[in-house]
Formats: sequence, structure tokens, C-alpha cells
Amino acid sequence: MAKRNPYAQREWLPHEKPMLPGSPSTPLHSPAKRIAFGLIGMLISLTGALSNALVTANLTNLQGTFGAYSNEIAWLPAVYVMGNISINLLLVKFRQQFGLRLFTEAFLVLYVLVAFFHLLANDLSSAIIVRTAHGMVGAALSSLGIYYQIQAWPAKHRLKALVIGLTASQLAIPLARLFSTELLQLDEWRGLYLFELGLAMIALGCVLVVKLPPGDRIKAFEKLDFLTFILLAPGMALICAVLSLGRIEWWFTTPWLGIALAIALVLIVTAVVLEHNRQNPLINTRWLSNGMMIRLGIVMIMMRIVLAEQNTGAVGFLQQLGLLNDQMRGMALAIICGVMAGMALSALTIRPSHLSWPIVFSLVVMIIASLMDAQSSPLTRGDNMYFSQFLLGFSSVFFMTPAMLFGIGSVVTQPKNLVSFVVLFGMSQNLGGLIGAAILGTFQTWREKYHSSLLGDQLSQLNPNVTERLSQYSALFSSQLPDGSLLSAQSGSQLQTVSTLQANILAYNDTYYLTAGLALMTLMWVLWRLTRLRYLNWRQARRNLAEQRQQALAANRTETS
Repeated sequence: MAKRNPYAQREWLPHEKPMLPGSPSTPLHSPAKRIAFGLIGMLISLTGALSNALVTANLTNLQGTFGAYSNEIAWLPAVYVMGNISINLLLVKFRQQFGLRLFTEAFLVLYVLVAFFHLLANDLSSAIIVRTAHGMVGAALSSLGIYYQIQAWPAKHRLKALVIGLTASQLAIPLARLFSTELLQLDEWRGLYLFELGLAMIALGCVLVVKLPPGDRIKAFEKLDFLTFILLAPGMALICAVLSLGRIEWWFTTPWLGIALAIALVLIVTAVVLEHNRQNPLINTRWLSNGMMIRLGIVMIMMRIVLAEQNTGAVGFLQQLGLLNDQMRGMALAIICGVMAGMALSALTIRPSHLSWPIVFSLVVMIIASLMDAQSSPLTRGDNMYFSQFLLGFSSVFFMTPAMLFGIGSVVTQPKNLVSFVVLFGMSQNLGGLIGAAILGTFQTWREKYHSSLLGDQLSQLNPNVTERLSQYSALFSSQLPDGSLLSAQSGSQLQTVSTLQANILAYNDTYYLTAGLALMTLMWVLWRLTRLRYLNWRQARRNLAEQRQQALAANRTETS
């Protein structure tokens, strides 16, 4: 194997050494090889992200294929996130102890095998089991895509590589909505998994041909790490299940939701207490509980909640109007253009000394986009939402890398905190998305009931507008229903359907106003923090200047005397 490894027996120069244990070395590559690394990195990132996106974008079709209820099919994306968020606890230390080469090849082989077993899943239960495994092995591909992207850029442009590697996965859901209809026509849900299997096999072949440079290996695992994983993984999985199914089963009428939350609380608290009292913890609770990391986590979760408006809000709204994926391709293209524009602008403008302002700008863009969507009506279609969804796609990637760099600085100086930071970043993205979908979906349902009750009070035949509308429906169906009582019932049913649709539209508009309000609250808080920090720095600078003047006066007096 050593002969096949181009990096075997090589001594690394100081600037080529890996930044952290478990990360690859960064030797100089030829231009052709840099291009290959960049393309492979993009392929790996999209392969991992499309795994969940293809299912999420086609839940309605899969529901019909498996003959499942809405609360049953919702388990497919839920269990993927469960596996994904749990395995991140161990992946970092796996790379550090066993090396990048084993990590890369082993997890891609497992990914291919799991994608193949999807083709053998014939019912919902087996599909759920395979999706859980897919979430676990798919978690490795996000970091792998970043490592390949870093090899494609010289040292002075490495932040650009981080931007591309970190944000490429945001292209997955709009891409899935763009072409998954044709995949479903091949062999229903197996068409999706055949495409996914093909991507995984291409990625595996590329990784075997173009290998990552090796990194440093250290003894990372301790026995108590696995006890923490056994406690924390099921606890987080139960939280994911409650967030995913709560608005479908409904929060206050389903006993198992409360039981799951109680068990999750016990498991997570036990894991946190265990980690807090360890000498070498897997998760550094003291570091995560400092003010900067808590504020960073809150901001990232809030932004993910607002960005849930794209799938839960805009796409849900258009699906309520009866549109399918192939009728929303224009909007998917607009989102893709927004993501690519945000990726390019972030790569061109990112500065380690100015990480706050991209977050501020992203929040302003989110507010504008939400307020634009809040003007929706029964006549609104995908082409009316192109610009607002372009803005949301842009903001979804423009803030991400600056937010990550906020915390990565202290990780470089304290490598033991790497696992803790990966857990914080992963949970803020995964849980933030689930929390956002749960909040916005619940709020939309609640507001729909409210608007339905108001509109229902006005549907009286004493109202001349109602009478006129019923007459129009009667004239519409009169040629099909000669019986007067059936005609009257059909007209009333049609009026009720239109009323429910209008209530849903009003509820979605309220949801857009909610996301705008949440983004505004987050923006005000961030600006207040920045203003306070700037004031404290200004005051400290004045104190330092005053002390220097006093020292200079004292020195002059000493010389004079």
C-alpha cells in the first residue's frame, strides 16, 4: 500500500503540517490536482447532503408509495437527523485516532453499502432502519468535503475553501426539487436511491484515486467517551423525534411526546454531569457554557429558525395551493442562484477581523425576504416568490462561515475543544432546523384555526356576498348535478374549501411576519452586543491612553527632579 500512497515516507515542512490532529496536511499541489481536489470536494458535499434532501423534497410521493400516514412518513427525515446528530460525537476522535485514510475510505464504503440496502427496503419499517444508518455514515461526508476543498486552494485563500466546503450542502434541497420528479418516474422511490447509489460510487472511486494527504494521529478515545455517547445519543434522538413529530401528532394530545421528552432530559442531564466532572471530557461543558459560545449558539439557532421559512413556509404555502416539485423548478433555480451568490460573495469578502457584519447583513436580508413573502394571496405562485427566495438562499450561506469562525479560533489554541465545537455547530444547524420547522408549522396550524373561525362566522346566507358566491357555484355545477339538494351541498362544500384555503394563506402570511419578527429581534440583540463591545473597547482604550499619559508625566517629573 505504501507504494500506492504518494505521500508515504514524506517529511512535512512547517507550513504543510496539519492544523489540528485528525485534519489533513496541506502540501503544495499542481494546478491540475488542485482542480481535482476542488471538484471531488464539491461532489462529496453534494452526495452527503442530497441523501436527506431527496427524501425531504419527496415526502408526499414516498407517502403514497409506502401507503403510510403523514405521521408515519415523517419518521424518514427524522431518523436521518437522529443518526447524523448522534454520530458527530465520535467522528472527530475517530479521525484523530485511526487516521484520515481509514476514515475516508471506510465511511464511503459504508455509505455505498447503505445506499445499496435502500434498494432492498420494501416497507416503511425497513426504510426507517436504513435511513438511520444513512444519517450516521452521511455525517462523515460533510467534513470530508471540506477537507478536499481545503486542498484545492493555496494557503492565502484557505478561508475561501472553507466557505465553499461548508456551504455547498445548502444547494442540496433546491437541487432535489429540480430533478427528483424524473427520478421518481424511473422506478418510484427506488429511482431516488439508484441515483444516490450512483453518486456514492462515483465519490468512492474519486477518493480512491485522489487521496487526501495524511494527518497526525493521536490516542483520542477513552472508555468514558462511549458511556457519554450511550447516554447522549439516544437523548438527542428523542429530542429530534419530538421536534419532528410534535406538530403532526400534536403536542398536547400525544402522551408519548411527553414521555420521550422526560427520558431525553434524564439522559442528557446525566451525560452533562458525567462530562462536567471528567478530567479529559469528550464535550467540554465549561468551555461551551462561557458567554461567547452560548451567544454564538443562540444566534445560529435563531437564524436556522428563520431560514426554516424557506421549506416550511414558502414551499408549504405553494404545496397548499396544489403545486408539485416540477411546478416549482423556477423557484428552486432562484434559490440555487441565491446560494451560489451568497457563497461567492462570502468567499470574496470574508475577513477574520470582520466576522460580525456578514451575520448582521444576513439578518437584514432575511427580514426583507420574509416581509415580501407576507404579501401572499390566493393568486401567488412560485414566480411571485423568486426574488424573496433568492434572498433567503443568499442569506442561508452568507452567515454560516463567519459564524463558524467565531468559535474555531479558540479551538486552534485548545485542540481538545474540537469535539465540543463540532457538537455545538452540528446541533445548532440540525436542531435549529427542526426547531424552526416545529415552531413555524405549529404557529401556522394555530393561526389557520384562528382565521378559519373568523371566516366561518361570516359564512352566513344572510350575507349577500355569501349568497352570490353560492349562486356562482350552483351555476358552475348545475350541468353535472341535476338534483337540487346535491347541488346545494356541493356548493356549500366548495365554499368551505375556499374558506379553508384562504385561512391557510392568511396563516402563512402571519408565519412570514413571525420569521421577520424573530430575525428583527436577533438583529437588535446582535447590534446591541456589537455596540456594547465597541463601547467597552473605546473605554478601555481611553483608560490605557490616560495611564500612558500619567506614566509619561511621572517620568518627566522624575527627570526634572
